[in-house]
Amino acid sequence: MAEQPSGAASAGYRFVQPDDGEVHVVENGRPGAPALLLLSNAAAPPACWDPVVPLLADAHRVIRVDLLRHERGASPLGGYDVAAQARRVAAALDGHGVGRVTVVGHSSGCTVAAALAEQRPDAVAALALIDMGPGLDAKVPERLLVRLLLTRFPGRLLWRLRTEATIRKAARTGFTRPVNLPDAWIEHVRGMTHRDFVGAMRAPLAYLGQRSLPDRLTGLGLPVLVVFGAEDQRWRSSSAADYRVVPGARVELLPGVGHTPMMEDPRTTGRLLLEFAAAAERPG
Repeated sequence: MAEQPSGAASAGYRFVQPDDGEVHVVENGRPGAPALLLLSNAAAPPACWDPVVPLLADAHRVIRVDLLRHERGASPLGGYDVAAQARRVAAALDGHGVGRVTVVGHSSGCTVAAALAEQRPDAVAALALIDMGPGLDAKVPERLLVRLLLTRFPGRLLWRLRTEATIRKAARTGFTRPVNLPDAWIEHVRGMTHRDFVGAMRAPLAYLGQRSLPDRLTGLGLPVLVVFGAEDQRWRSSSAADYRVVPGARVELLPGVGHTPMMEDPRTTGRLLLEFAAAAERPG
């Protein structure tokens, strides 16, 4: 379980059980405040938001959902199919009595955020997307270790032999600035099966392959903020400009920051999210 972020309001750790699995929900802030939903990618724990939560929790009910793991569905993507993930998130929000919410996604969590807005326009007031390419052509090729891990063989063997050092090495492309990877991240990945890992990596790409994010967002008519680290090693940061086709979208490029701005530059990231949420919550 993640440690309490320094300076944040008390966290509540709750589980809800949709029909097809268990979802871990972490709450910070004031229950009656406007809600902010934070979605990380499925290979990262809610703790990846810890550096920015104290900045958000003073004025918001901050909700983090640990996207489902260990699903044993028949699909090759397991429980990581984006539409299914969005349905689980919606069930978690309903179970917590959350009305309309500003949704913030990071990396592949952005695909779940977009799918949630598609499925539940009544529940989503605004979307903030952090470091997710608009389409497949924006993807930077994976490094050799990750490509091998995604194979049936030797991927399964390598996964069984994974160590903390291997996990840290695979995560290295997620950061440009020095970052202390939390123990919760290591534990999260250790708790995943090889099937979980492959599903978590492939499901967002399948979603993008069906239709690009800008195309999906254009039809939603929601306020949109896009934040991108200029030094992202997983998605081409220049592709952030593609989101400008979405009416009213605000695009922010962060110099010297990599794929994970909320850990690399939490102050700037938090400020941008607070400004965006305040505008989205303003009547009229």
